[in-house]
Amino acid sequence: MNCRACPRLVAYREEVARKKRAAFRDQEYWGRPVPGFGDPGARLLILGLAPAAHGANRTGRMFTGDGPRGAGDFLMAALHRAGLASLPYARARDDGLELFGVYLSAVVRCAPPGNRPTRQEIENCLPFLVEELRILRKLKAVLALGRIAFSGYLRALELMGVTLPRPRPRFSHGAAYELGEGMPALIASYHPSRQNTQTGRLTQEMFDRVVRLAKEAAGL
Repeated sequence: MNCRACPRLVAYREEVARKKRAAFRDQEYWGRPVPGFGDPGARLLILGLAPAAHGANRTGRMFTGDGPRGAGDFLMAALHRAGLASLPYARARDDGLELFGVYLSAVVRCAPPGNRPTRQEIENCLPFLVEELRILRKLKAVLALGRIAFSGYLRALELMGVTLPRPRPRFSHGAAYELGEGMPALIASYHPSRQNTQTGRLTQEMFDRVVRLAKEAAGL
């Protein structure tokens, strides 16, 4: 996977991989689009925004390597408490982490400057999500982390020819939607970014609750 459809993202991901962060200067950065990761027979898809510049863009695995207070460890700790992950952290591709019934992905596969992809960059990347949705045939629930992931998932369904219910589902933390017969349930959560977790907008208790909701919807 070495898509170059978005010049701004290509330039940024490769610049970050060249310059590196001082703490990771001796490591080889991934510096390419980051594929999804997890159980190929997943019943629950957890969908984020994009790889972190010095996290997944470095390690090459979704939600991995952005530090002990980063989104990846916050997510993995919650999945571990719920019995859905073998480890309470995600540090490197070879750390032995396994997910049980869960698959991780994102609406954008390359790290964007300031964690802000443009609408066109999101649109360019959605065919990869569409392909994953077609492959993950056992999905029963999707947990969208943040407003962009939520909207991106709905847009991916439209690209697949799915007619969405009216009124259109709206993002709200803890909201759950049934999108039609045979469709996975859609659950919304604030993204477990440092900005949200360190300000108290998203607490461990709030996130555990929404993970349990998604787990139940997926029948795990």
